[in-house]
Amino acid sequence: MKSEQTCCHIDAVVTMDSKGQIVVPKDIRERAKLKPDEKLALIGCEKDGEICCLVMVKTEKLGRSVSGVLGPLLKGVVDQGGAEE
Repeated sequence: MKSEQTCCHIDAVVTMDSKGQIVVPKDIRERAKLKPDEKLALIGCEKDGEICCLVMVKTEKLGRSVSGVLGPLLKGVVDQGGAEE
């Protein structure tokens, strides 16, 4: 039987401090194999002139396919009005 895996899901909820910094939880850093000083690209999705969705991607993994993969995914989130609070 083929196991079902979800590509994207919420791994953590973080809080931005007064300096605009966030902490990526240790378990996520370990699973993503993030190292100190590693570069991450912050990709925003805009609706009505305001960024409503942000995604972080390792810069080493960036490629031409990013917008092709993330675009439809984020469009779906934006069209649905985002997550309910």
